[in-house]
Amino acid sequence: MSENASTVRTLFWDDGALMLLDQRVLPHEFTYVRCSTVEEVIDAIRAMVVRGAPAIGIAAAYGAVLAVGAAFEQHADTWREAVGADLEALRASRPTAVNLGWAIDSMVGQFPAPGVDPRPQLLAYARLLEDADVAANVAMGERGAAYLAADTRVITHCNAGALATAGYGTALGVIRSAWRQDKLKVVFATETRPWLQGARLTAWELHEDGIPVTLIADSAAAELMRDGEIGWVITGADRIAANGDVANKIGTYSLAVCARAHGVRFMVAAPLSTVDRDTPDGGAIPIEQRDGAELLGYRNCRTAPPGVAAYNPVFDVTPAALIDVLVTEKGAVEKPDHVSIARLFGPCD
Repeated sequence: MSENASTVRTLFWDDGALMLLDQRVLPHEFTYVRCSTVEEVIDAIRAMVVRGAPAIGIAAAYGAVLAVGAAFEQHADTWREAVGADLEALRASRPTAVNLGWAIDSMVGQFPAPGVDPRPQLLAYARLLEDADVAANVAMGERGAAYLAADTRVITHCNAGALATAGYGTALGVIRSAWRQDKLKVVFATETRPWLQGARLTAWELHEDGIPVTLIADSAAAELMRDGEIGWVITGADRIAANGDVANKIGTYSLAVCARAHGVRFMVAAPLSTVDRDTPDGGAIPIEQRDGAELLGYRNCRTAPPGVAAYNPVFDVTPAALIDVLVTEKGAVEKPDHVSIARLFGPCD
């Protein structure tokens, strides 16, 4: 295994189908779901077989390959028009993660001229996006780790690791790089209700790669910060507005508030594809609401009394003013705002 690798492989292309590691059943089962049609990719994204904004984006890129392939086989001369409905359904499968739409737009930009079989070119481009995501994560990891001192204790929320990306991770990419550089003492992973991504995924992923991890309840984070031994809170992002406001897993906002109150620095690691420059601020980010049943119990075990309602937003918005550092593959921005984020894209964008 190379130094930039993780033992986790979230997705891969296999003989005409997209293979997705089923994150709903980790860590007790390690199985892949085979998606041979775009409809199966859409269902897998909605059902959270695959989750994490970058991973959803790469899955959508391969989903576009499947959609275009089917359209070309059925409508060789008009496949561009025929594929439109499938791509829109794919785009709508998760509303908050902007990487999904970015990946689809990138694939559409690679559509070849009419009369040319689009499948080889689009498959090659999807693979390029996958490789680029890993490279971006490694770059973010190195940039973010530079901010950590020796023996740093870190809190992370949800899962922003290899499981949420094509490999290595965003927030966990920073953690992986810090661990390789002997800067990291321990990672405290919040359990992340109601899907328990921290308990099931982050703790498993770090443990598999030999990185010391301790699980905490979401509500225990402030107490840890008050003890004065936490150096950073490090999270990923599902969408970043043009002004630096960040949408991420529900509970991120409260962590940022607690971090500011206790003098703990707060870092967000995400690729530029997560920045939505058409969204001016966090108030314009759509927040996905999921079935309240997810909060009322876990799997087939109900914990709340019958008749009790549940409010179940999947994400919240952390204001840019609470973010100390935003790390991307193109650079790190301290105290992000409109100007500093626009600068990351360069003068020609």
